[in-house]
Amino acid sequence: MPVSDIQPGMKGVVYTIFEGDQVETIDLEVIGILHNAIGPKLDVILVRLLGNRVQQTGVVAGMSGSPVFIDGKLVGALALKLGSFTKEAIGGVTPIADMLEIEQSSPPAAMKVAANSSSQVALPEQFARSVAAGSGEFLVPIDTPLITTGLYPETLARFGREFSAWGMTAMAGGTTAPSPEDSNLKPGDMVGIDLVRGDLSISSGCTVTTVVDGRILACGHPLFGFGSVEMPLSRAHVLMTLASAAASTKVITTGGTIGTLTQDRQTAVMGKLGPGPPLIPLDVTLDTPGEQKSYHFEVIESPQLTPTLVAAAAYNGIIGSPAYGEGPTLQMDGAIDLKGHTPVELEDFFAPTDPATPAAFYLATQVQSAFSRIYSNPYELPQIERINLRVKTLTERRSAEIDGAWVERTAAHPGETLAVKVLLRPYRGEPFIQSIPVTIPEQTARGTLQLVISDAEFLNRNVQSVAASSQGQLASLEELIQLLNREHHNDRLYATLLQPTPTVLVEDKEMPNVPASAISVLDQRQNPGRARLLWESTAGQWSVPMHQVITGQRMLTITVK
Repeated sequence: MPVSDIQPGMKGVVYTIFEGDQVETIDLEVIGILHNAIGPKLDVILVRLLGNRVQQTGVVAGMSGSPVFIDGKLVGALALKLGSFTKEAIGGVTPIADMLEIEQSSPPAAMKVAANSSSQVALPEQFARSVAAGSGEFLVPIDTPLITTGLYPETLARFGREFSAWGMTAMAGGTTAPSPEDSNLKPGDMVGIDLVRGDLSISSGCTVTTVVDGRILACGHPLFGFGSVEMPLSRAHVLMTLASAAASTKVITTGGTIGTLTQDRQTAVMGKLGPGPPLIPLDVTLDTPGEQKSYHFEVIESPQLTPTLVAAAAYNGIIGSPAYGEGPTLQMDGAIDLKGHTPVELEDFFAPTDPATPAAFYLATQVQSAFSRIYSNPYELPQIERINLRVKTLTERRSAEIDGAWVERTAAHPGETLAVKVLLRPYRGEPFIQSIPVTIPEQTARGTLQLVISDAEFLNRNVQSVAASSQGQLASLEELIQLLNREHHNDRLYATLLQPTPTVLVEDKEMPNVPASAISVLDQRQNPGRARLLWESTAGQWSVPMHQVITGQRMLTITVK
């Protein structure tokens, strides 16, 4: 039924599930049409749901996509709700014509749309009076349940904010065994969109609006708003509907894979029945003094979601061991395997530096950062083949802070070696002195130089920030990977000799002590391309392994004669 045929006061029904797989009908009444509500020529049909069921629950998270029929004709999908704590179950319906346009106007798969849920729809004054709502009320997308199995409360506390930013309500759910009947969908059934599977599962759930020739339309609003996607579709089952004055929701389990979600658009999501898309295998092995545990996950490949999902899965696997506590130091050894490229190395030490933040969180966020930098590269869309993480827990907290540094003499000639002494204060125990032999390179410029005694983070962030600042200036993804693999490690103590001579960065190459003539040539070029200039050069760098996390920095002055 087209929107032009719909009039205020018309009666209809909405198909949805409150429990089990039994689709129920809920009566409704049309309040009116909100023209151009969510965009040009994108209308919303405002309806009032009727009956004892919805008087208790209101509009429920997971109802998104529930098909609405008037006079036996499909009108659209229930997709919006009116605020929170409302006394009536008021909803917004996305017209079916707008949902069907997805298949006709879908762009090629390479196109990506920024993540965003439907905008709030202001409720006009004439409709606000008819539904007893105050001025300034909005219709908002119905929450999409984020069903999690095997997710620890600690993991949800650490990553819940990012889940909420996706417009989803995280809650415990479950998984069920696949059934041959899973793909037999009808309007009103529930469908899951799987994000993580395996020893941890994370899925979202929507209601099916219609199924035509193996194609599914659901939700009535975007899931993430990513445009063309490839995510597994699974059959979802409703255990129960939890009534709440603030936000009622369906408690859901997901079954076997039944197809692939292909489009995530403004007015609906669309998928096709059949096989699911390939997923990224993620293996996490946790070595503790008493045991070894292995976890296996499969994660969707999405530049927007994969970094967070991998970090959450890794964190969840680490804290799940009874031998893990918030005090131990973690040693990570892993890799991200990419098709046609050198693996991204994931090697470092992590110790808690904040009593409220365990070392596992620092490890997980470093993995997340590596993924984000790989996915945000401007050269090509990477194809992740596998992720392997091996994490070893060390029984004590191994960390030390740089408390002081000095040299016996502050002047030297090129070729001479200086004994640099560094005072380190461990987390517990007596301070100790670590020596770093620094040999002044023969080509070092004469004059006053700075010797930086530091941890890895200081170098990565300040002195040698090539990897952080070169993205977009390189020739390829492979060069970015090489830069990432050269970053400094937390368990080493570094001494870096800096001299006040220019350095030219060309792609992933570093050219120190560039003569003034070369700089003049670069300055005269209107477009220097991938060459950039730093007004400081690294004359040399030395490090010693410490087998513990080092923090802090000190500056020394060296005169080269």
